[in-house]
Amino acid sequence: MKNNKKKTSKGKQVFRIVLFVGTFISLWFVPWILVKAWILPLPNTVQEQVDQTLGYGFDGVIVYVDEAGKPPAFYTAGYHNKEEKIPAKPNALFKIASISKLYVAVAITKLANENHISLDETVADYFPDLVGRIENTDKISLRMLVQHRSGIPNFTDNPDFWKNQPNTNIDVLKYALDLPANFEPNEDYGYSNTNYLLLSRIIEQVTGGSRQEYFKTKILNPLGLKNTYGSLDEVKNLDDVMSGYYVGIDEDFKNENNGMMIATAEDVGIFLRALNDGTLLNEKEMELYSSLYEFNHGGLAPGYQCMAEYHKDIDAVVIQFMNTTDFEGYQWNLLEITHSRVVKILRKAKDL
Repeated sequence: MKNNKKKTSKGKQVFRIVLFVGTFISLWFVPWILVKAWILPLPNTVQEQVDQTLGYGFDGVIVYVDEAGKPPAFYTAGYHNKEEKIPAKPNALFKIASISKLYVAVAITKLANENHISLDETVADYFPDLVGRIENTDKISLRMLVQHRSGIPNFTDNPDFWKNQPNTNIDVLKYALDLPANFEPNEDYGYSNTNYLLLSRIIEQVTGGSRQEYFKTKILNPLGLKNTYGSLDEVKNLDDVMSGYYVGIDEDFKNENNGMMIATAEDVGIFLRALNDGTLLNEKEMELYSSLYEFNHGGLAPGYQCMAEYHKDIDAVVIQFMNTTDFEGYQWNLLEITHSRVVKILRKAKDL
């Protein structure tokens, strides 16, 4: 019995050593800037947190907070344009990237509720020319497109998409054609920008106008949003657009016109609250939307990353814009960490 105990004790010691070494190695390969962002003491105010964020390599930060019962609050740090040393502006226009998927999902919901489309219709019904160029077009429903369950390859995963930046005068759908499906329709989940590219074109087919025109009619005008644009082409004064930077590249990505939606943090915040509290959708639309898509979203593009979230427990909308991105994705991790810390500060203040 004693020998067994000694063996067990030695085994535990070996296990602890292996565990310690494994943990040390894991931490060694985790960028210390991420560890630092996690372990630093939580500041007392959102502004302190936003100021602290600059120390992680971001050029400019905008945070918009809308807490129920309080006036909206704006927090900024860093630069709107670092070359010209222009401080970050709370009302700056920003490329919101994939946050636009929320607007597309709302539009599809409204069209379906009005019986202009059926979510059970297929890609082949709207794009017969894509039969044979995209697998399973006769099996992929509009519902699967919205839910990222189509299996259609993501055009931004194609290396040629990045080689040809900014893809001027190129239909980026070409980067998703003639490729094998990632999985059979509705058999898995796979985030794909191609899904929402097709949905946007369906909106235009059905309405006979541009996607942005439909957004204005059904989303922007009802909410009184005047600072949300379909692309850089619609912006009258480009100086209002926040500059975008990519680590290791000496270039301002602001003028890269790729048809991306542009908005202020306040406009995104008003939209997000209306989406979550039922102001934007009637009862039937809300029920349908809830079965289709999410209510929060992030966005990432060269030079721009953002996050739009509603936190029900504190009845608060938090929008965060950061105008620096990198190849490794550490900046995105830092966005998530700093965003969560802003929310913790708000929760802490709510408990006082």
